[in-house]
Amino acid sequence: MARMRRDGADVGWSLVVPLKPLVRAKSRLSRAAGEEFRPKLALAFALDTVTAALACADVRDVAVVTDDQLAGERLAALGARILPDTPARGLNAALAHGAAAIRARRPGAAVAALNADLPALRPAELELVLHSASLFPRAFLADAADIGTTLLTATSGVELEPAFGGASRARHLASGAQEITAPDAPSVRRDVDTGEDLLAALALGVGPHTALQTPHLAGGAATGATAQDGPERQLPPQVRASGA
Repeated sequence: MARMRRDGADVGWSLVVPLKPLVRAKSRLSRAAGEEFRPKLALAFALDTVTAALACADVRDVAVVTDDQLAGERLAALGARILPDTPARGLNAALAHGAAAIRARRPGAAVAALNADLPALRPAELELVLHSASLFPRAFLADAADIGTTLLTATSGVELEPAFGGASRARHLASGAQEITAPDAPSVRRDVDTGEDLLAALALGVGPHTALQTPHLAGGAATGATAQDGPERQLPPQVRASGA
């Protein structure tokens, strides 16, 4: 049942999470994870991201745009709504499609696009960012590198206008979206594209699905180390409770 304000309006954000078919997802992790575990890690990241998002007090629902059958089944079991990538024209078209599908059901919905590769995501930190974002028609949060974007929001009646990919921080700034600064919400900025990114996420504390996969990444795979780094460095993953 939708939560309501005293004036009768719906409250809570509807999130759109895009996910490539797992066979193609997280290609830059191939060097660190290998082809066998890369798709498993991509799925684990998405499962931990959606689990945490659904546990956030300000999130009403989550729609995942994906054509991957396995991912769709696993994410639907968590409570996400699965939308096929009908446009099939890339990331931003998928996000716009997801936002439109949400507003076809609930025209006044506040919508937000959230990356699927935030395995350290914490509900309380996401709540802080969404609260700040609610003060502006459109807002975004830069990734940990200050180059990309992990979250883009649009309040009721405002178009999302996603411009993700590459140097999206600059594009979202140029589009008029307000940049959110969130020093107390590192988990919302910590996306994972490389072995070094995975190390940083592990240091923050990842969700249980990602933690289940990282022991398989022995030595350099789990740490981002390579042969020239010398002896294998071991870093046991920091695990947090699901949705904590």
